[in-house]
Amino acid sequence: MDSCRRETVVLALLLSLFGLSSALDYSIVREDSPERNELRSDQEMRWLYEEWIVNHDKSYSDEVEKAKRFEIFKDNLRFVDDHNRPGNNNTYTVGLNQFADLSDEEFRSMYLGPPLNLSAMPSPPVSKRYIPKRGQYLPTSVDWRRWGAVSAVKNQGVCESCRAFATVAAVESLHKITTGRMITLSEQELVDCDHRNKGCKPGYLHYTYQYVVENGGIDTASHYPYRGVAGRCRADRRRVVSISGFRKVPSYNSYALQYAVSYQPVSVAIEASSQGFRFHRSGVFGGPCSAETNHFLTVIGYGTDYNGIEYWLVKNSWGTGWGEGGFAMIQRNVGGSGRCGILTYSLYPLMNSWVRALGRNITE
Repeated sequence: MDSCRRETVVLALLLSLFGLSSALDYSIVREDSPERNELRSDQEMRWLYEEWIVNHDKSYSDEVEKAKRFEIFKDNLRFVDDHNRPGNNNTYTVGLNQFADLSDEEFRSMYLGPPLNLSAMPSPPVSKRYIPKRGQYLPTSVDWRRWGAVSAVKNQGVCESCRAFATVAAVESLHKITTGRMITLSEQELVDCDHRNKGCKPGYLHYTYQYVVENGGIDTASHYPYRGVAGRCRADRRRVVSISGFRKVPSYNSYALQYAVSYQPVSVAIEASSQGFRFHRSGVFGGPCSAETNHFLTVIGYGTDYNGIEYWLVKNSWGTGWGEGGFAMIQRNVGGSGRCGILTYSLYPLMNSWVRALGRNITE
């Protein structure tokens, strides 16, 4: 074992003896401080850093790079500490995750695209199905996980393929709702074969849906597994689950999105650049963020928390280390474009059997 690796393991063992690991989830404020305002020493933060390296299987090219990452790690620890301080009365908590050694600029360039030009984004017809009518009843809360209609959280890695994950999640869910069978589908096929989008570069949600329609379906994740890099479109891909079309939820209409989500999960665009969102841990995310959307995810429900804060329940594609096992609550009914622009652009898939079950015409 080389000396660097040996030092890392020893420090990690020391961490476990001193019981410091809980700080990785919450803050760097000393738990034994009555005022909770005494920051950990540089040595304690180094111990936390070494444990984080082991837990996330990180390695660096040399000691210079490792030291650079430690400085960024400390900055992110300070943010976690400041945000979670009880006196701040935030509606959500943050905690360190796999992004803890990245600067804001690095995170945005690796995991997010530039702000989406929504005016130039291709768009299907706006839904007539999900325009609420006067007196329309809606459930007070929805969580499609309770019905087994949400697949396990996945991880897009450094490939900017969130559009593929947001599309696949909605199609998987609708197939389960319609047929009773959950089939995990292939994001990699969309990365490789949807040529109107450009592999692991930022793209349009509309094109991913259009590919599934025009291709006659999409393959399973087991047959066409995710690799996180763009590759050649496989000729042996299969068409296991198909959709008959897709529609857009009316923009800037919280009630319309709520109505749609009461029937099925919906793919949406949001702005995800802030440290608060990057390190989100629990509670209802209330910003800061803007309406300049740069990320896609899937709304799988909605509700109201015990403090009376209304929220959207979302599924992300950053693995289970983000949020609450890969899921999060985002504040709902704030007006305008919604929190983080969540009301600006939303698409959902159609299936013939689901439309017939609703007694609706497929052209709606």
